[in-house]
Amino acid sequence: MLDTARRIGTPEGIELTLRLAGPVPRALAWLIDFAIRVAALFVLAIAVGPFGNLGQAAFLLTWFLLEWLFPAWCEAQWNGQTPGKKALGIAVLNDDGTPVRWPAALARNLLRAVDFLPIFYGFGLATMLINRDFKRLGDLAANTLVVYRDAAPRGSAVPPAEPLAPPLALSVVEQRAVLEFAERAPGLTSERAEELAELAQPLVGAGTGAARRLVRMANFLVGRR
Repeated sequence: MLDTARRIGTPEGIELTLRLAGPVPRALAWLIDFAIRVAALFVLAIAVGPFGNLGQAAFLLTWFLLEWLFPAWCEAQWNGQTPGKKALGIAVLNDDGTPVRWPAALARNLLRAVDFLPIFYGFGLATMLINRDFKRLGDLAANTLVVYRDAAPRGSAVPPAEPLAPPLALSVVEQRAVLEFAERAPGLTSERAEELAELAQPLVGAGTGAARRLVRMANFLVGRR
């Protein structure tokens, strides 16, 4: 399967081992996603056929959305997974181990157009085979990795809440601190959670509800919308 592993050091000094997905599982995941898109477009073609030019326009627009935007949306919303990746047990995450979000997911998927050249992902496959992290061109540009789900990004234990964008840009260390707080918050008393959250006053501001605001920011950081 040509899979391997990579160890990265987190900003907290913890070493994390990522089991990287090689070309074979990634190709199989792509084939599953491709089959789903083809099936959806086939059904759509039958449905819009009687509508002439209007139906053709609807078909082309849907094809564009399914081919270029739907995979990125899946990765940003579903913990780095498309249906094919979920079936193969693999997922996309950032190089630093954090969950992939919309800008990176969009960049890596749009660059599939270059990876496909000169024919059937020739550039993408060649790049993966000479790169120790099995990165295709889209991954190199977006700073992403494809790993097995057991090494997927931290943040899945963040309790769901309405996402809230942080009021200022956060470093990787600060993002991890917010995610760690949100993951630990359910096991803390409300008083202790508030006490810890208030240490991040530039983020949460003054007043009560600091813990809740941090949890909402964590939901934003893991890509929930």
